[in-house]
Amino acid sequence: MKQNNENTNAFLIHISAFAGFLFPFGSIITPLIVWQTLKDRSQFLDEQGKEAVNFNISYSLYMFIASIIAVPFFLRSIFNNVRHGYGNNWHYEWDFDLGFGSLFGLIGFGSLVGIIGLIKLVLIILAAVKANKGEDYRYPFTIKFIK
Repeated sequence: MKQNNENTNAFLIHISAFAGFLFPFGSIITPLIVWQTLKDRSQFLDEQGKEAVNFNISYSLYMFIASIIAVPFFLRSIFNNVRHGYGNNWHYEWDFDLGFGSLFGLIGFGSLVGIIGLIKLVLIILAAVKANKGEDYRYPFTIKFIK
C-alpha cells in the first residue's frame, strides 16, 4: 500500500506542471512546492520531484530563448513595410500588408513554439504515467539545475 501511495504522489508531482495553464510560472512553482513537501518521504519522490522541476525550468528557458530569437522576425515583419521620404518631405506610411518572406519567419517560429508546447504536454503525461507505475522517468534535454 505504501508503494502505491508513493507512485500516486510522484504522479501528482509531474501532473502539477499543468498549473502553468492557470497562472504564470505555475509549471515551475507548483511542482517545486509539491516536491518540497514530499521529498523527505522517499528517495523515489525526491528524484522524480527534481526531475520534474528541472524539466520545467529547462522548458521555460528554452521558450525564453525561442521568444528572444523570434523578436527580430516579428519586428522585421512589422517595420519592413514602413516607407519614408527623403529630404524635407519626411513621412511614414505604415503598410501592414505583410509580405510572404517576413511573415514566413514569424509563422515558422510560432509553429516551432507550438510544437515545443505539444512535446512538453506529451512528456509530462508520459512521465506521470511512468511515475504512477513506479518507474523512474528522465525527461530528455533537461538541464540539471537541481542535483
